[in-house]
Amino acid sequence: MDFPRALRDRRTRRRLSQLDLALRAGTTQRHVSFIESGRSVPGRRMVVRLAESLDLPLRERNDLLMAAGYAPVYEESSLDAPALAPVRAAIDHILRGHLPYPALVVDRAGDLIAANAAFDLITEGVAPELVGPGTNAYRLALHPDGLAPRIHNLAEWARHILVRLDHLEELRAELTTYVPELEPSAGLLGFAVPLRLRSSYGELCLMTTVTTFATAVDVTLAELKLEAFLPADRATAEALSAAAGTTDPTTGDQAPGNM
Repeated sequence: MDFPRALRDRRTRRRLSQLDLALRAGTTQRHVSFIESGRSVPGRRMVVRLAESLDLPLRERNDLLMAAGYAPVYEESSLDAPALAPVRAAIDHILRGHLPYPALVVDRAGDLIAANAAFDLITEGVAPELVGPGTNAYRLALHPDGLAPRIHNLAEWARHILVRLDHLEELRAELTTYVPELEPSAGLLGFAVPLRLRSSYGELCLMTTVTTFATAVDVTLAELKLEAFLPADRATAEALSAAAGTTDPTTGDQAPGNM
């Protein structure tokens, strides 16, 4: 795709006018119009400013630069690179700090980078090939040999997963075939979509939060997501604490079997 079209597509996708983009980028609507029509060739710095003004992910900013004929600005390091050692240490610290609640880190494709010990309760009984570093967390969630048979509100949860996969068309198409044609249950959404999951410690009702490295200037780091599972009720908090053999953080009481 040539640069004028690439810029126009990204601007319209974000529902911005040429004037909106110009104001954000510190230029004029006329200049943006000339760039999108191919009548003006922007310099490298202007391309970066336009990409930043569109709030594009770092990978897309690099794509836009290459479409304009410039080399990428943002590096894409291996997570094993020495420069990212502090990141790996921070991830380990965050995952341990979230105990006794489950948490995991995935990359752009949803492939598992790391998880804490509490995540074992989420994955109990699933096929071994669906679990572990490098496997896909989204496939784990919806595959018939994964979590799907244990999810009470599969219709709601599947929609919650699939809506996040527009950038992964092949994976989204695969996972859609695993999801039965179920209508969402009325009146169960509340303020958030919970994961209602059967486990050996009873039914778990979990909410999720997603955290990213907001100030990252490395593509790999910017695309990492920490997904943390939080108890949506007292029974779930107690079950997670019991599974971990720790005190219940909601009461300070010691879990059964650890007294």
